[in-house]
Parts: sequence; structure tokens; C-alpha cells
Amino acid sequence: MRSERRPPCPICRQPSTPEFQPFCSQRCADVDLGRWLNERYAIPEDLDSDEVPPEPDPER
Repeated sequence: MRSERRPPCPICRQPSTPEFQPFCSQRCADVDLGRWLNERYAIPEDLDSDEVPPEPDPER
């Protein structure tokens, strides 16, 4: 019987587990969530430097 090779955890590089996939544990899943919440990860956005920024809302 051939053992199934699992991709590594993106946080600690240990084999991932089905329960926490793609992570190896709840700890690594929490570390990843914390990185998103602290804005260490970001989805890139194309900014057009020629575009005029929007005016602030006077009601705010």
C-alpha cells in the first residue's frame, strides 16, 4: 500500500492533516488567521497614479 503524500503546512512546513488542511494543526491555522487580521498579508491592488482620488464624503 502506497502512503499518500500530503502537501506541507504553509506555516511550519510539516505535513498537513485532513482535519486542518492546508495546515498541520489548529495552531498553524490560527497563526495564519492572525497574519491576515494584522494585515501582514494583502491582496495586491493596481493603483492608477493618473487617476484623481475620490473626494471625501462631507457627511462623515
